[in-house]
Amino acid sequence: MLRLRDIQRRFDRAAPDFDGADFVHTVTRDGLFGRLEPLLLQPETILDLGSATGATGRMLRRRYKRAHVVSLDLSHAMLGAARRSKRWFSRSTFVQANAGQLPFADESFDMVVSNQLLPWAPDPQVVFEQVSRVLKKDGVFAFATLGPDSLRELAQAWAAIDDQAHVNPFPDMHDIGDGLVHAGLRDPVLDVDRLQVSYETPGKLFADLTRAGARNALAGRGRGLIGRHRFKAMTEALASGRADGKIVLDLELVYGHCWGGGPRNDPMNYKIDADRIPLRR
Repeated sequence: MLRLRDIQRRFDRAAPDFDGADFVHTVTRDGLFGRLEPLLLQPETILDLGSATGATGRMLRRRYKRAHVVSLDLSHAMLGAARRSKRWFSRSTFVQANAGQLPFADESFDMVVSNQLLPWAPDPQVVFEQVSRVLKKDGVFAFATLGPDSLRELAQAWAAIDDQAHVNPFPDMHDIGDGLVHAGLRDPVLDVDRLQVSYETPGKLFADLTRAGARNALAGRGRGLIGRHRFKAMTEALASGRADGKIVLDLELVYGHCWGGGPRNDPMNYKIDADRIPLRR
């Protein structure tokens, strides 16, 4: 389980360097907008869920010029950077809040967009239920997240030296689809892309992770220092099998969109009247 307080602190510290460090946000933001283009939407109210420093919000304002964009993030520093980058005449609001407890009325938004918030949600299902609540009927929820194959090499390298949690667990695409439907969202469409990144040294890898705020915020992580020898063993395991000594990581990029206004019944509460089932004779 992820700790919200630790996540907030990490992204507060990462805010000054975030745009230059988190290339994954840039890649998936472009992929997300490419997938939105065929939908021909004209939303009036948009929630940018997990806005970070505001790059997604700026693209939303450029594409949907008449829309009021609400940028929401857990990090005060990220929102400060987003607020400073907005144009004075743009229709924008900035809200610091937890995505699992959205401070908005039911059916407030025509569109909810989320770029890489879900990997940092302690319980993505709670986020889906909140999105379902604030999304208008026939509104659209579009998102990009990471799948379970992401950073597998890093997780395996850590597993070679201890049994503690070091890498966030990422949900499977099919589990995401089931969760969306369970939350009352309709007709989910999901697809997967792949991205491979390489680093010359472990130092460059972990510097990028730190600058992007993507450090360990799991509740089960170890609290003590790792130590030089254990860290060296981990990095050797990470680069093992490659003659050039480079560190190569795979990322599974999951994109999806779905619609509001679906049934909000708990499947466990469905009841069948056996007396009304016709029998074959």
